[in-house]
Amino acid sequence: MAATSALPGVSLREATQRRLRRFSELRGKPVAAGEFWDIVAITAADDKQELAYKQQLSEKLKKKELPLGVQYHVFVDPAGAKIGNGGSTLCALRCLEKLYGDEWNSFTILLIHSGGYSQRLPNASALGKIFTALPFGSPIYQMLELKLAMYIDFPSHMNPGILVTCADDIELYSIGESEYIRFDKPGFTALAHPSSLTVGTTHGVFVLEPFNYLEHRDLEYRSCHCFLHKPSIEKMYQFDAVCRPRNFFKQNFAGGDIPSLKLGPEYVYTDSLFYMDHKTAKKLLAFYEKIGTLNCEIDAYGDFLQALGPGATVEYTRNTSNVTKEESELVDMRQRIFHLLRGTSLNVVVLNNSKFYHIGTTEEYLFHFTSDSNLKSELGLQSIAFSIFPAIPECSSNKSCIIQSILDSRSSVAPGSVIEYSRLGPDVSVGENCIISGSYIITTAVLSAHSFVCSLSLKMNRHLKYSTMACGVQDNLKKNVKTLSDIKLLQFFGVCFLSCLDIWNLKVTEELFSGNKTCLSLWNARIFPVCSSLSDSVTTSLKMLNAVQNKSAFSLNKYKLLSIEEMLFYKDVEDMITYREQIFLEITLNRKQSDLETS
Repeated sequence: MAATSALPGVSLREATQRRLRRFSELRGKPVAAGEFWDIVAITAADDKQELAYKQQLSEKLKKKELPLGVQYHVFVDPAGAKIGNGGSTLCALRCLEKLYGDEWNSFTILLIHSGGYSQRLPNASALGKIFTALPFGSPIYQMLELKLAMYIDFPSHMNPGILVTCADDIELYSIGESEYIRFDKPGFTALAHPSSLTVGTTHGVFVLEPFNYLEHRDLEYRSCHCFLHKPSIEKMYQFDAVCRPRNFFKQNFAGGDIPSLKLGPEYVYTDSLFYMDHKTAKKLLAFYEKIGTLNCEIDAYGDFLQALGPGATVEYTRNTSNVTKEESELVDMRQRIFHLLRGTSLNVVVLNNSKFYHIGTTEEYLFHFTSDSNLKSELGLQSIAFSIFPAIPECSSNKSCIIQSILDSRSSVAPGSVIEYSRLGPDVSVGENCIISGSYIITTAVLSAHSFVCSLSLKMNRHLKYSTMACGVQDNLKKNVKTLSDIKLLQFFGVCFLSCLDIWNLKVTEELFSGNKTCLSLWNARIFPVCSSLSDSVTTSLKMLNAVQNKSAFSLNKYKLLSIEEMLFYKDVEDMITYREQIFLEITLNRKQSDLETS
């Protein structure tokens, strides 16, 4: 079928809303055989994360927020070295084999990678990226529900096998009403989205076999010659990955909108999720059983997909420029995977009217939830989602975003900020581009622009405590130095970290950092006070933040201090869920009273 005549943005919005409606109809109801996934599995980095995910899944099922009659699992990575999402995929295959034996031969399985600690979006660190709240739905949708909704049509057009996706991205697409994406070919099948060459440098890029259609179609089934992982623009040209618009784009997207993305005269096809049939999954599992223990990070995209297609060569296995940590075993392991998968086909489902959104950093999170009119329109995102909050002027295009929160009518939130699962009192003023998560701010407070505030419940020595991470939304929590003398290279809210320690009256010693003493960062710096109440915790952390901004002393000596790393170890998931539930019930009651008053 040729491209639809509707404007791309309109057709994309309509297709997305149809999938959301269909998923909404399945929530809390038993699904028929073949109607939905047989298994939905989420990966976790360690035992603490596994427990947190299981608790949240249990709550969702209890509240009938997910389709029923489906096996929901959390598969934890083995203790020891980080194994990457490729290693997690292999580990998940082994878990499936242990649980189901040969029975999983006939299953359609969705595998969602959510095993990181979200250091670039730390409000998702405690409860997981896949449980990130989205500003729409009642009850509020999280990334898990959105993933399940967007893939609602896949299981019934899929042979037994596994669909592999990540927790922090969103794929939206529109195809003809009578068409479906089919995952029915042997080997691997990946989705491909038109993207600018710049976007291609941070993604996987498909080098497609020649295609003889004169017009683009919304849905095209193509063969892939080879796959490039985060290639340079020069490499894209070298491998003929760069495409130029055919008649389709000239006719339907005058003005260079392909679709709603300013791609210019040239573009590439980039990756998102991929499927592998059961036979291929069994081959990978046999390989994993043979090697026993993985001691290096394997990338499910870079290390699996680069081995596929007739044009794949072994060269990529020696390229470690995109690897954060080069292990001695990595090149050898890549080569073994290459030889295992060589000759396996890579089929590509080209979605010419599609969008790929990534929400894995504070910058992306703020942009997509407050400023990005495209995603707002396509998903139906709201500025005030299931909250009690004074009205926002409609004339403001760059609005704030309030998700399941209760704000006093005299509080104020500047444009570009996101508040989730929080309560703000009457004398609270939030500046632009802030993130406030899980907090209770009852006292007078002025939060400067670009502030990040996220509160966690903790269980310490069987006592309930609280700690609030407070920093700048642009702070790089992952940046690390090897020695104490180098911590001057770290920055906290744009200020030299050494100066901050001086303001807080803290000494520079090894005890200042938790965990690995040769990897010193804001992530493992013990600078966040532990308090007995949630409101005290937020107030105290805001004082340390304001002290840095005003360059005025605020001693942290008298407090028990934790790093973010330690907060996650002590986190009390149950109490955080209870706090969210209390807010939910209060908003529900408020809405019922409002309905009674207006009826």
